[in-house]
Amino acid sequence: DPNEDTEWNDILRHFGILPPKEKPKDEIEEMVLHLQKEAEVKPYEIMNLEELNEAEDDFDEADRKAIEMYRQQRLQEWKRLQRRQKYGELREICGEQYVKEVTNAPEDVWVIIHLYRPSIPMCLLVNEHLSLLAIKFPEVKFLKAIVNSCIQSYRDRCLPTILVYKTGEIKGRFIGVAECGGIYLKVEELEWKLAEVGAIETDLEENPKKGIMNMTTLSVRNISAHEVTNTKSSDVMKPCIT
Repeated sequence: DPNEDTEWNDILRHFGILPPKEKPKDEIEEMVLHLQKEAEVKPYEIMNLEELNEAEDDFDEADRKAIEMYRQQRLQEWKRLQRRQKYGELREICGEQYVKEVTNAPEDVWVIIHLYRPSIPMCLLVNEHLSLLAIKFPEVKFLKAIVNSCIQSYRDRCLPTILVYKTGEIKGRFIGVAECGGIYLKVEELEWKLAEVGAIETDLEENPKKGIMNMTTLSVRNISAHEVTNTKSSDVMKPCIT
């Protein structure tokens, strides 16, 4: 046995007849080599789907299983990317398209539709903000429709009206100027409202209107306290002098 540690084998190794005896590897060295091997990038990890199909016969059974899992992962990523890039604009529809575009939209797609009237300034402001949000969140379907084409005799005091749909059901609604955020509505405030009902995943960390709301609440409290103080002072009964 050339691997045996005998005097004869040592002589043969000395004259080059047998190869040098391998030194035993310690556990740490074995572990390092194992980790290095695991860290090696498999060739299929840098291939696209077409290259994977062409080179599939060159891999062994273990690689083929890994390739199939990798292919499915790449397909899912591609589908998600396609879906995210599907919309990206605020699109106008009419009442006849409502069921198709809104109610029957794909189940995994959020739909935000703004019912508006062009003669109402607040509606125009909401359209501007929704146009910006449509670009920021291209995976969400943003729509607008002149209200008369969808609902006859809809009252102006209910405009703007923003409806949020998912799986054919209304998940959120904002009806009228106050619910939509007021005449000084900012795009960040509208983004927060839509995020609260789950339609978009915002990167805002807190309600941008929080500071304004706190200041308004404080002002109202101060005014109320002042009125109460004045009322109590004027209502104090004075002694009757006769």
